[in-house]
Amino acid sequence: MIQKNRDIVRRAREVKPGRRGKGPVIYWMDRDQRITDNWALLYAQQEALIRDVELLIILFIDKQQLTSPSIQTVFQLQGLAELASSAEALNIRFFILPGSAERELPRICKALDAHLLVCDFSPLRRKRQTLHELGKTLTIPIIEVDAHNIVPAWVVSEKKEYAAYTLRPKVHRLLEDYLTDFPKLENPPQPREELAHPFSNKEITHNLAPYLQMGCGGFKPGQTEAEKRMHHFITNGLDHYEQRRNNPNLAGQSELSSYLHFGQLSPQRLALEVSRSHAHQSGKETFLEELVVRRELSDNFCLYEQGYDTFQGFHPWAQKSLAEHRGDRRDHTYTLSQLENGETHEALWNTCQLDLVCGHKLHGYLRMYWAKKILEWTASPEEALEYAIVLNDRYSIDGTDPNGYTGIAWSIGGIHDRAWPERPVYGKIRYMNERGCRRKFDVDSYIKSVEKKYAEKFSS
Repeated sequence: MIQKNRDIVRRAREVKPGRRGKGPVIYWMDRDQRITDNWALLYAQQEALIRDVELLIILFIDKQQLTSPSIQTVFQLQGLAELASSAEALNIRFFILPGSAERELPRICKALDAHLLVCDFSPLRRKRQTLHELGKTLTIPIIEVDAHNIVPAWVVSEKKEYAAYTLRPKVHRLLEDYLTDFPKLENPPQPREELAHPFSNKEITHNLAPYLQMGCGGFKPGQTEAEKRMHHFITNGLDHYEQRRNNPNLAGQSELSSYLHFGQLSPQRLALEVSRSHAHQSGKETFLEELVVRRELSDNFCLYEQGYDTFQGFHPWAQKSLAEHRGDRRDHTYTLSQLENGETHEALWNTCQLDLVCGHKLHGYLRMYWAKKILEWTASPEEALEYAIVLNDRYSIDGTDPNGYTGIAWSIGGIHDRAWPERPVYGKIRYMNERGCRRKFDVDSYIKSVEKKYAEKFSS
C-alpha cells in the first residue's frame, strides 16, 4: 500500500469537502507552470497512485489573451510548449484550454466523474473568487497546494503581518523543516484509452505554433532556461549580490523574476541551490531574505488584505497622512498617457519608463523610485496607485504578481514601512528622488545605456 508523503500532504489544505468520483484526479495548473519541483503536481500524482486512477493536467488561457497576446502571454505559452513535452514523456495528459476555469471546470469534472480537483495556490483575488465559485458548483473535494512558497502562506501566519520584522521570525522558525528536497515524480497510472474526454485541445495546440515564433523581449522562456539561468547566477552573481544588487549599471540582479512569476522555476529549488552553494555568505543571506522572507511577506499581504490594490489596503497611519496632503500643490501632474509615453520633465523617470516598455522589466531599486514619482505627479494617491498598477501589469513580464502589488503599495502607501518625516504630497510616506538615485549609482550612464539599447524606439 502506498503511504502518503508528509512533505507533500502538509503543504495542502482542503478548501471544499465532497464525494470523490471514479474518474481521474485533475490538477488545475495555474500559478506554478512546471512539471518537476511542483508540490501541487506531486500531491495530485500521489492521489492518482493511491486510488489507481489517471492524472490529468488542465491549464486555461483567456480567449482574449490568445487573440491579442501580450508579452506575458507569449512568454507563458512558449514555456507551456516545453511543459507539454515533459508531461507527455511521463504519460500525463496535459490540456491547454481556452476559456476560464470557473466556467469550464464544472462541466469537465462532471463529464469525467473526476476523483478530486487539485489546484496550486495564489493569494490574488481572481483565484480566491474562482475557488469560491467552484466550491458552490463542484461536488468533489477541492484541494489547494502551496507550491509557490517554501512555507505555505496559511502555515507561516494566520493574519496580515505588519512588516518584514514581524514575519521574519515566523519564517525562520519553520524554514529548516520545510526547506527540503522534492520527492521524485513517479509515473502515475497510464491513460486509459476508453476514457472519453468531453473536450479537445487539438485546436489550441495547433494555434500554439505562431506564438513560438514571437520574441519575448530578450527572455527565453521555459523550465530548462530558468534552471540554466539559476545556475549561472549562483556561479557568477551570488558572490557579489550584496554589493551590486542596487546598482542598475552592474547587472547585479538574478534576472529570475519572470521565471518565478510564471512558476517555470521553483522558489524552493532556487533556495536549496543557493543555500548549498559555496558563494559568499553575505550574498546568500541577502538573496534568501528577498527570495524567502520578502516573497512570503508579499503573499501574506495579498492573502489577508482583500484591498491589496486599493487605498483602503494601506496602513491607517498612511491613509491619514496621505489624506491630509490631498490638497497640496503639485509642481507637475501627468495623465496616464503621458506617463506611459515617458513624457515627464525628469529624464531618469522617462528612461525607466522606456526600459519598462521596451525591455519589459525594471531594476528593483528603480521600481521604487518610478512608483514614488507617480505619487508625486498625479492628482491623488488613488490615481497614483491605479496608474502604477496599470503600467506595471501592462508592460512588466512579471506583472500581475503579489510582489508587484506589494511593492507598489510599499512605494505609494507605506505598506511594510514606517512613517518618515513629513513633506508635501508624500505626507509621511518615504521619499525618493533623482538626487538620491545619483548618490546610489551613475544615473547618466544608466540613461545613456538604455537610450543606446533602445535607440530605434527612443528616436521615434
